[in-house]
Amino acid sequence: MTTREAYAEVGRITRREARNFAWGIALLPGPKRRAVTALYAFARRVDDIADGGQPAAARRARLDECRAAVDGLPGSPDGDAVLVALADAVVRYPIPRNVLLDLVRGGLMDVERARYATWEELREYCRCVAGAVGLACTAVYGSKDPEAARPRAETLGLALQQINIMRDVAEDWGLGRVYLPQDELEQFGVSEEDLAAGRVTAEWRALMEHQASRAEELLREGLTLLALLDRRSALCVRAFAGIYRGLLDQMRERGYDVFSTRPALSAAGKIKAVAAL
Repeated sequence: MTTREAYAEVGRITRREARNFAWGIALLPGPKRRAVTALYAFARRVDDIADGGQPAAARRARLDECRAAVDGLPGSPDGDAVLVALADAVVRYPIPRNVLLDLVRGGLMDVERARYATWEELREYCRCVAGAVGLACTAVYGSKDPEAARPRAETLGLALQQINIMRDVAEDWGLGRVYLPQDELEQFGVSEEDLAAGRVTAEWRALMEHQASRAEELLREGLTLLALLDRRSALCVRAFAGIYRGLLDQMRERGYDVFSTRPALSAAGKIKAVAAL
């Protein structure tokens, strides 16, 4: 498989699986856009393995293969489109190997556990599955001040993952997982039986408003990254951050009923959300 063919395939994966993300990266110049789609496709693979229906041992084995593939980069991935594209991306851009390994570690966390006692525990999970994506992408974007950009990029990843967690409560429950911290469920008087039944109570709204406030604080801090990026990279980040902010606003407007209908923005809603950021 040629590098060109590999990039075409990871581009198709990104457009099919990550419509919100694809809106932003469409604004990047071609080489950066292709590298970011390679990163997304690898992250998607890890996530799909972790969420798959295979026994835990089989999922761990496949994630170990992903880890070995990262260790072997740039290497010769022998026809695997995702790895061919990723190998090219790590040659072209200073993508830290450790952040790719963190993605795999996050996948392993999903195999090993389904509850988090506190925000501090959950934050480490979010750092692996989303903060790492922010760091990897920022290595592709480039920055006026890489040292200052890295923590901001990681924080922005945490913000978007926090919004994902809020949006996907029902879907995650179906997978047997609860990403809302256990101590906060108890603090606000929300039980797992409430989650199972999709009860939108005053207690649930208070809990979710607490989650929203955390997301907003992380988002404000993470968006300071924009000042350190070139114009097109900043527009890219602004686009998908705006869409996620729009999802947060939509959840709030619906009284945090994320059970009856999964939050989602129309094309017009995405444009409006980005413009409002």
